[in-house]
Amino acid sequence: MANYKNPEIEPLSRTQILVVMGITAVVLLAVAKVWQKIGSVTIMPLLFDRHALLWALGLAGGIIVASSFIYRFWPAYRRSADIYLKLVVEPLIWADLIWLGLLPGLSEELLFRGVMLPAFGLNLFAVILSSCLFGILHLSGANQWPYVVWATIVGFAFGYIALITGNLLIPILAHIITNLVSSCVWKFNHPQGVE
Repeated sequence: MANYKNPEIEPLSRTQILVVMGITAVVLLAVAKVWQKIGSVTIMPLLFDRHALLWALGLAGGIIVASSFIYRFWPAYRRSADIYLKLVVEPLIWADLIWLGLLPGLSEELLFRGVMLPAFGLNLFAVILSSCLFGILHLSGANQWPYVVWATIVGFAFGYIALITGNLLIPILAHIITNLVSSCVWKFNHPQGVE
């Protein structure tokens, strides 16, 4: 059995997790809007069409499959992901997982892909830089580096798709789907109180 204890991180209650998610989303949205205004950044467009949905579903599916593979075969990542997900997902009830999909999916994508990519130049350098910053956002402790590496790779995938399609809706939907499905799968496989 895995040991999910992490002396660096104190467990939070359901209410605390929801409040932190809400505050984080508001802060990221505020940073994005201030950056957009001060930097005169034109945000990436949101283009609603069936191609965007197909791209998002494909991207989310690819990330979920890759994450499952890495979780299974990279023990350091599995430990890191379990610590992070135990901290964030375990206290939540099933209905709360909708918020875990929506809040980060919207706020993080608006900031990291919607504003940062255009502000940094809408090129490969911008994708790499925003991906690294996205990975760092997911750092919750010194031993969480494998989770940060994975978040950076996922951030690169979101950024690169946004860059080549010019559509912010694709990474937003892919992020929401990925968070929702991944958290549901983890919660199903780790019933509360079982270690």
